[in-house]
Amino acid sequence: MIPEIGHYAAILALAVALVQGTLPLIGAARGDRAWMAIGSSAAITLFLLVALAYGCLTWAHVVSDFSVVNVVENSHHDKPLLYKIAGVWGNHEGSLMLWSLILALYGAAVALFGGNLPASLRARVLGVQAWISIGFLLFMLLTSNPFLRLFPAPPDGNGLNPLLQDPGLAFHPPFLYLGYVGFSMAFAFAIAALIEGKVDPAWARWVRPWTLVAWCFLTIGITMGSWWAYYTLGWGGWWYWDPVENASLMPWLAGTALLHSAIVVEKRDTLKSWTILLAMLTFSLSLLGTFLVRSGVLTSVHAFAVDPKRGVFILGFLVFAVGGSLALYAWRAPSLKIGGLFQPISREGALVLNNLLLATLCGTVLLGTLYPLALDALTGQQVSVGPPYFNSVVIPLMVPLVGAMAVGPLMAWKRADLAGALARLKAAFALAAIAALVTFWTVYGGSLLPVLGMVLVVWLLLGSLIEFALRVRLFTVPLTQSVARAWHLPRSSWGMTIAHMGLGLTILGITISGTWSSDHLGVMRPGDTAHLGPYAFTLAGTAPVKGPNFTARQATFDVTRDGEPVAILHPETRHFTVPPMDTTKAAIRSSPFDDLYAVIGDADGHGGYAVRLYQKPLVSWIWLGGAAMMLGGALSLTDRRLRVGAPGRKRRPEADPHRPEADPHRPEADPHRPEAGPPRLQEA
Repeated sequence: MIPEIGHYAAILALAVALVQGTLPLIGAARGDRAWMAIGSSAAITLFLLVALAYGCLTWAHVVSDFSVVNVVENSHHDKPLLYKIAGVWGNHEGSLMLWSLILALYGAAVALFGGNLPASLRARVLGVQAWISIGFLLFMLLTSNPFLRLFPAPPDGNGLNPLLQDPGLAFHPPFLYLGYVGFSMAFAFAIAALIEGKVDPAWARWVRPWTLVAWCFLTIGITMGSWWAYYTLGWGGWWYWDPVENASLMPWLAGTALLHSAIVVEKRDTLKSWTILLAMLTFSLSLLGTFLVRSGVLTSVHAFAVDPKRGVFILGFLVFAVGGSLALYAWRAPSLKIGGLFQPISREGALVLNNLLLATLCGTVLLGTLYPLALDALTGQQVSVGPPYFNSVVIPLMVPLVGAMAVGPLMAWKRADLAGALARLKAAFALAAIAALVTFWTVYGGSLLPVLGMVLVVWLLLGSLIEFALRVRLFTVPLTQSVARAWHLPRSSWGMTIAHMGLGLTILGITISGTWSSDHLGVMRPGDTAHLGPYAFTLAGTAPVKGPNFTARQATFDVTRDGEPVAILHPETRHFTVPPMDTTKAAIRSSPFDDLYAVIGDADGHGGYAVRLYQKPLVSWIWLGGAAMMLGGALSLTDRRLRVGAPGRKRRPEADPHRPEADPHRPEADPHRPEAGPPRLQEA
C-alpha cells in the first residue's frame, strides 16, 4: 500500500507542476496577481507531494519490501540500515526521485523566502522551475518508475554495488545534486528576465544568492566525491578525468564564471547578456551530466543506467530545454541595454578575463569528454581521451587564471592602474621567485610543473593576504583600528579571501603530493619490510574477518619511522555475496603533513600478497582547500547584501570612527574600500 501511495503522490505532483507551470505565467503576462499568487501555493504543494513520494520509496527500502522492483534490484536483507537509506539514491530510479525532490525544494524556497521579489518575476521563476520539474517527473513516471511491483516477491534482493556501500555515498550524492539542481534557479531567473526583457543590478542581486548556494553545494560535493574515490577505490589517486567526474566539473566551472559575471552586472550594470547566457549554459551542463550518467553511453562506477532507451527521453528533454532557452536568448537578448562602460584595465576587465579563461577551461573539458562519444557514434572508432590530454590543456589555462586572481581584487572599478596593483604585490613576486628557485633545485632534472605549481601557490596565497591586509590597512594604522576595520568588512570580502586561499591550498596539495609521493607496488610476505621515504612498512600478517554483509582478509602493517612506531594499518580485501564482488578497502593514516596508505590484494599462492603502499605528503590539503572554498562561499552568503530581497542598510547620520568608510585618511578612489551595498530595493 505504501508504494502505491508514493506512486499516486508522484502523479499528483506532476498535475500540480502543470498548474504551477501555466497559471502563474499567464497571470504574469496579464498582470493578474491572483493567478501569479497560485505559483507559491503550487510550489509548496509540489514539494510536499514529492517529499511524500520520496518518503514512501525510502520506507520500502528500509523495511526491505521485495515486492518493489527497485528494492529487489538495489537492496537485500543483510545490508546495513545506513546503506538501505543511502541506497534509495544509489540507483537510477531513486536518483531521479532525489533530483525531483531537490528541484521541488528549491521552488518551495523561492515561494517561502522570495517575498521581496517582484510578483511578476517570482511567478515567472516558479513557472519555469515547474516546467523543469514536469520534465523530470515525466521521465521518472514514464521510463523509470521506482514504484513498480513484482509478484511473486522474491525472498531477498540483488543488493547494492559494494563500491557504493560506503559512508561517503550517504553524503556525496545529495550535496552534488543540491549543486546540480541549484543551478536551475539561475536558469529560471535568466528565462524569467528574458521574458520580461529586464536585466538590471536588482536582478543580479536576486540571482547571486541562489547561484552561490548551488556553487557551495557543488563544491563540497565534488570535494567529497574526490575524497571518496581516494579512500574507497584503492588506487591511491583522487581524480582521473572520468567522464562522469567531468560532468560535475563543467557546471562548476561555468557556475564560478557566472558568480563573477553577476558581480559586474550588480556593480556596473553591464555584461548583462553574457551573464544571462552563462546562467542558461550552467544549468544546461548540469542537464548534460544527467544525460551522460543516465543514458547508458558511459560505463563507470558513477553511472546509474545502462539502458540507452532511457537516454532518448533525457536527450529530448535536453534538446528542448537547451534549444528553447537559446532560441529565447537569440530573440530577446539583443533588446537588453548595454549598460555601463569600462576600460580593459579595471576590475570589470579582470572579471571578464576570469570569465573567458573559465569558459575556455569548461569548453576544453567538454570537448575532451564528448569527442570520444561523438566519434564512436559517428564512425564506430573508439579513442581514449584521458589524463594526458586534460593535464596538457588545463594547466596552461590555469596559470593565467590563478595569476589574475591575485591582481584582480586590487584593481579599481571602471578604470584601474595595473602598475600600481602589481606594485602592491612586490612581496608576492619576491617570495614566488624564491619558491621557484628552491623547487627547481629540489626537482633538478625532472619536470618543471612542480616549479610552476609552487609559484602559483605562493602567488595566490600571498596575493590574497596582501589584498586583505590593504583592506584593513594593516601596519599603516594602529592594530586596534585594523582589527576594527576587519570586523566591519562585509562578509563577502572575507568569503572571497577564504575561497581564493582555498584554491591555493588545493593547488599546494596537488603539487606536493604529485611530486614528492613515494610508492611501493609488489608482493610481500609476512615479515617483509618496504621503505617509503622516512617510513618502514612491515607486513605483520593477515587474518580473516567477518563484516555485516561480507567476509574479508585483513592485513596488518606496522609502520615505523627511525625505529619508532607511527601507525598500525589494517587494509582488507572483501568478498560480498550479494551481489558477488571482490573489493579492497584501503587503510589510511592521515595527518596534516602526509598520508600513509596501504592496500592488500590477492594472494600469490606462495604465502605472499600483492600490496600497494603510498606515502603522500600534504595530500589532505587538496580536500582542505575544497572545504575552504565552500566555507568562503557560505560566509559570503551570510552577507546581508546578498540575502534575497534584503533591503540595503541606511547610512548612519554620524560617522563611526571604527568603520572603514569613516577613515579620513582613506582616499575615495581607493579600490580596497569595501564596496557599499546597492541602492535600497523596492519591495514587491
